Amino acid sequence: MLGSANMDLVVRQPRLPRPGETIFGHDFALVPGGKGLNQAVAAARQGGAVDFLGAVGRDAYGTELRALLVAEGIRVDGLDTVDGPTGTAHITVLDSGENSIVVVSGANAAVTVLDPGQRAVIAAADFLVLQCELPVSALVEGLAVARASGTFTVFTPAPVVPLPAAFLAGVDLVVANRLEAEELTGEADAARAAESLSARRGWAIVTLGDEGCVVARGGVALGLAPARPVRPVDTTGAGDTFVGALVARLAEGSRGAVAAAGAEVAPDAAVTGAAESGTGGARVGVSEEAMIDAIRWATVAASVSVTRAGATASMPTRAEVAAILA
Repeated sequence: MLGSANMDLVVRQPRLPRPGETIFGHDFALVPGGKGLNQAVAAARQGGAVDFLGAVGRDAYGTELRALLVAEGIRVDGLDTVDGPTGTAHITVLDSGENSIVVVSGANAAVTVLDPGQRAVIAAADFLVLQCELPVSALVEGLAVARASGTFTVFTPAPVVPLPAAFLAGVDLVVANRLEAEELTGEADAARAAESLSARRGWAIVTLGDEGCVVARGGVALGLAPARPVRPVDTTGAGDTFVGALVARLAEGSRGAVAAAGAEVAPDAAVTGAAESGTGGARVGVSEEAMIDAIRWATVAASVSVTRAGATASMPTRAEVAAILA
């Protein structure tokens, strides 16, 4: 996991204030967060073996975030401590469950290049998960190392930032929400956006909240995966829960395939074919059956998370998801 670690400052309130207006909230909490940390915790709780690569500051928030990752069983050798404050996210949660977020990057902005140890972790991994809360230079370097090493790459384009023209073409799986997908492709229709995002290389998933998600492969939409109906309490971290659970399930499936075959899984040509912008392919193949299974698993995990308050605090364990799917 190459990503951000933030402390979330969360306030609950009945509605958004109008410009210039002051209103009362009715709850406040400090919650560990950041899209990278959230996805790492979600994956670890689903049984994934996770390394976290990023940075925190020399402050109490940084100490707390590092301790949380260790407590979740996540390896933190690649988590640097830098001068300055740890990143923060300022989150408004409405009583309806919807949220809005403002991120202050802090220490995350210091991750402009990768050190040799971080590069080695990526090269040895089966999956690399990326988001946009780190400087683009670090994402580009991480993707290049992954492609050269055959590491399967998963990218969440949040928040949407300007990326090099060839970047998306080098990603094996893009997971975007409806707004992100439209901003990246210019397509308002989720299925067409998913087709566009997957056309150059591999897979794309466009998440649609309580409508489920659209999945596409090689420029062709495979269909809509329905959501699991629940009554939402707080949607913060739901998308990160989906991504973390998805990757953990894909990794579990790839390990099972290796064990069954007694050898390394052969790359899936539709997933790992070289993009025009580069060469190389993932050494871990992802079949349509495996992706559909992982989406089903991730959908349940995300549905559980929205019934609870907070980001990491709301994320279910593997046992909880397995019990629902049993």
